[in-house]
This record gives sequence, C-alpha cells and structure tokens, in this order.
Amino acid sequence: MAVVVVQPAAGQAPTAVRRVLAAAGLASRTLPPADDAGPSDGLAGVEGLIVLGAAAPALLQEALAAEVPVLALEPGTRLLVREPDAAPGVRPGTAPDRPPVELTRAAGSDPLFAGATRPSPGLRPACDPLELPAGAVVLASCDGYPDQAFRIGPSAWGVRFLPHDLPLDPWGEQLLGRFARLVADRATHTATRAFFTRRAGAWEERFAYQTPAYDAAVARLRLAPGARAVDLGCGTGRAMPALRAQVGTGGQVVGVDLTPAMLTAAARHGRTRHGSLLAADCTRLPLAAASVDGIFSAGLLDHLSEPAAALREWARVTAADGVLLLFHPSGRAERAARHGRPLDPGDLLAEGNLRRALEATGWHLEEYEDAAGHFLARALPRR
Repeated sequence: MAVVVVQPAAGQAPTAVRRVLAAAGLASRTLPPADDAGPSDGLAGVEGLIVLGAAAPALLQEALAAEVPVLALEPGTRLLVREPDAAPGVRPGTAPDRPPVELTRAAGSDPLFAGATRPSPGLRPACDPLELPAGAVVLASCDGYPDQAFRIGPSAWGVRFLPHDLPLDPWGEQLLGRFARLVADRATHTATRAFFTRRAGAWEERFAYQTPAYDAAVARLRLAPGARAVDLGCGTGRAMPALRAQVGTGGQVVGVDLTPAMLTAAARHGRTRHGSLLAADCTRLPLAAASVDGIFSAGLLDHLSEPAAALREWARVTAADGVLLLFHPSGRAERAARHGRPLDPGDLLAEGNLRRALEATGWHLEEYEDAAGHFLARALPRR
C-alpha cells in the first residue's frame, strides 16, 4: 500500500513529503503530471493521493468516487473543482501585501484540520479566483481572497496557500503529518471502497443468478410483519426485496454499506422501493441500541479486520428477541476449492470458531449449515 504523489514534473516526490509519509509508515509512489495511465491497477494498493501537479482526471475522479483521501496543493487544487486547465508546475500569484490566512470555524471539526494551529504568517493567500462546487466546506480564508483551503466530500482537501514548490514550513509539515495519519487510519476502509467502487456497476448483473439463494436465506430470519430488518454489507441490495416481503408494508428495511458506489448502484436497481440506504461502517452503526429485530449479512463478517468488534456492535443494536443471520451463497469448501487452497482450520466461519466468537460477543449460535451450495448461521442474542 502506498500514497501516490502526482508531481508537477518528472522525478521523485519532494524529500519532505516522503519523510512525513514514511514517519506514518506509508510508502510513496510518484507519477508525472497528467499521466493518464495512472497506476496499472487503478487504485489497487493506493491508500491516498497527494496532488502537486496536474493529475490525470480519470485517476482523480476514481479516487474521489471511492473516497480515497486526497490532498491537493497548488496548482493541483483546480483539479478538485474540475478546472483541469491548470498548467503543470505553474503556481498562481500570491498576495504578499495581504494579511495572513486564517482558519474558519468549520476547520475546528474537520477530520484533517481539527486541532491545527494558525497558519504561519509567511504563508500568503493565492490571489486568483477559484469557484468551489456546491457543498464544499471552506476551511481557511483571507480578507479579499477567500477559499484558501477547502474540503470536497468526506475525503478530499485543497490547500491553495501552501504551494508545492516551496520548502515546507512547520505548519505545512504538520498538515502533511495529519494527512498521513488520516490515510493510515482509513487504510482498511479505503481498500474496501476502492475494490468495490470499480466493480459496483456490474455487480448486480454478475451475481443475479444468486437471487433465489438470497431469498431462501432471508426466509430463515423468520421475522414478523412490522419488524425492522437491516441488511449489513448490502452491496446492491439484493436481499432487500425479500426482507421487505417478510416484514410487510408496516416494517422497516435498511441497507447498509461502506461503499457509496454500491449504494448508488442499489438505488439505480430500484432498491429504494423496498427500504432506505445508509452509508456507514458496520462496526459503528448510527442506530439506537436494541432498535433492530433482524440483521442479515452476506459474505461480510470474515472479511472484516475486527470481526469481534462488529459482532459486539450488531449485538448492541439488536433487540432482545432479535436474530442475526450470516449467509454466503456458497459453502466454505467450495470457496476454498475455488481459490485453490484447503480448508483453513483457523477460518472464522468454521463452526467451533464461529460459536466461540459469537458467545464472546453476546450471541448464541442456534443453527449452523455449511453445505455444498451455501453457508448459513443463525444466532440469537444471549439472554
């Protein structure tokens, strides 16, 4: 995994940038400006993107769609606002006679700027206009020269008063250090979003043949009409029609996924007719305690970096008479053979391992099936 640094000219990333990234345990790779090829596998292995020059629009847009953390300095900030005509290596003029840049109130709660000190007085504002898109959050400004730093969406930042071609002052080093720590902290989620964002458009068609198996698995939840059901790691929401049929018009269905592109695909396939869609981390659900009657989760648990934390969170939101159903449309042996490996005795989904994991996190394993054509485990909250 690495942070890709898009340079204003050929060569290595600046020494200061590489040093700050290395201090956070991050490697760096360098791309020349507007390298349309980008990394050979798109965002595979990319934890973050630092844009110092004119980046290839396709690479940048893919990073924004997958919520890969992006930090752009001049002149790369124009790429974030879709003004791709900034010449590589050309920095807009600054205004040395203007007062220093000041952080806005919004900076205090921003994931990157929170806790930042006042920018160094020697960092003067860029003085050319920049039109930010609707919804952008201004994080630093200056009288007469607004919008000196901003955030677009949850993971892309532009800093106009910190040009790429000046030695980093202490404030600039602090900013890069915070960005590197943010990249490291989000690495697991970034990898997940990058993987599924590229596949979201074709996911429904590729796995449409599994729909009957999903319907049969959902039936094993045995929820009453009027219940509240959650599909965790819902992807394109293939289980949502069956969940809606089970809980009826008086019930609630919520599809939760970490990848916005998957939720966009779910909406495109009409899943909002069956319930609501929510972008969230399944280990930190924005749901009240004991507010869910049934959780359906297909192919998710054994791919999580902290499955115990997830199971504890799922127990927190599930009512005392609720149910958890873990499902996969193929059995463990079939999946192992497909990947050319033997069954792993340490596999979380092996019956003994799963039972212990469930018991340790507030669940009791009631039913377990590891058949040739499917995997299914039904668990109840421990009373």
